[in-house]
Amino acid sequence: MWDFSTDPEFQAQLDWMDGFVRDRIEPLDALFGGLTYHSVDEPLRTMIAGLKAEVRERGLWACHLGPELGGQGFGQLKLALMNEILGRSSWAPIVFGCAAPDTGNAEIIAHYGTPEQKERWLTPLLEGEAFSCYSMTEPQGGADPTMIRTRAVRDGDEWVITGEKFFSSNLRTSSFIIVMAVTDPDVSPYRGMSMFLVPSDAPGIEVLANIGLGHEPWGEGMHAHVRYDGVRVPAENLLGGEGQAFVVAQTRLGGGRIHHAMRAVAMARRQLDAMCERALSRQTKGEALAEKQLVQDAVADSWIQLQAFRLMVLHTAWLIDQSSTAEARRQIAACKVLAAEVLSDIARRAQHLHGALGVSNLMRFPTDVGTMMGIMDGPTEVHKVSVARSVLKDHRPSDDAWPTEFGPKRVVRARRRFDELVDELAPTDEQRAGFDRLVQSSAAADVTVAQMQAYLDATAGNL
Repeated sequence: MWDFSTDPEFQAQLDWMDGFVRDRIEPLDALFGGLTYHSVDEPLRTMIAGLKAEVRERGLWACHLGPELGGQGFGQLKLALMNEILGRSSWAPIVFGCAAPDTGNAEIIAHYGTPEQKERWLTPLLEGEAFSCYSMTEPQGGADPTMIRTRAVRDGDEWVITGEKFFSSNLRTSSFIIVMAVTDPDVSPYRGMSMFLVPSDAPGIEVLANIGLGHEPWGEGMHAHVRYDGVRVPAENLLGGEGQAFVVAQTRLGGGRIHHAMRAVAMARRQLDAMCERALSRQTKGEALAEKQLVQDAVADSWIQLQAFRLMVLHTAWLIDQSSTAEARRQIAACKVLAAEVLSDIARRAQHLHGALGVSNLMRFPTDVGTMMGIMDGPTEVHKVSVARSVLKDHRPSDDAWPTEFGPKRVVRARRRFDELVDELAPTDEQRAGFDRLVQSSAAADVTVAQMQAYLDATAGNL
């Protein structure tokens, strides 16, 4: 049964979240936005802890995780509705215990970690007492994980990791790193790589640069170019088994991509709100911008894009709940593509309607976030290829040189089927004559069908 309504009890939780985020958390974004993913000092630390405590009291902490890990075990559909609110704010995911990359890292430790690994690495993460880093991408490989060169070599009871990683987000404030490395170079990359849990302060870790985004000063970024120079970790720090890195990674990335899309809905909606407010508030040539047809065109396009995108995200979340992340891979990839396109388009229109104010440092429009959304967790092109290949598997080529919908072919096929349907009726002679008169006056008269069939016979094998 299709039902677009929300359970009243859960809707009450969403309403509380919306007010809580707007009134209690968004002020932190304006004042301390640069401190997300940092270990904050007093008295801000106590304030953040108090907000987290309120979230826990409402039963909304780390809802992506099961009750055994302190969460609610919500399905993706409920998480999508929550992220439509949390995505408005940079601090909100931290306060609610669901900030990336920690959510994905927690999921794979919970899924593949040993009891000892969960106790050491997962528990502090779930308690909000630590941050983590996922170190996979390399300078020469970009989005192609088969080009990873970082090696991990077994040496007695230890693994020795050597190589470089690029854009290892949040490493500078993380307690530990999940590193992907080649452990068997003689087999396929899909079977020869492994994951390791590495303390951030392990000897041999050298941060070459903390790279920022386009608007951030040199040295103040959160995305490390890091060198692992003979970093030693105990054998028990292997996560998920030797050669299992790709399996572990897909468990993490599938969920991460749909969560990015969920939060993009919130960001795009905030830009649409800003656009509409500006259109209604700004006067030019004797009337509000909202009265201008091209402005109305921008508002309409933005709402239509956002609504279509939101429904695709919700439908994909529902599909995951009904099956699994793997079964919804096509839809997840499509959501990832749309997240970049829709957020970029709506933010650009909102910025444009604000004129000089929109490009000044007095306001902030996430046009760059839309661009980043098209790169993080795999570029848009890769996801489009994935979607296309999946779609094409559901189709087959034409059985001859002409398309199935080719006019003569379609008419001949329709006439044959119509004749079969008439025969199935076992009509009287009078009824059959009536059917014959009817078909002779149609586009499939005997003479026309004979000509079309002759044309098909003469050409299909020669193309």
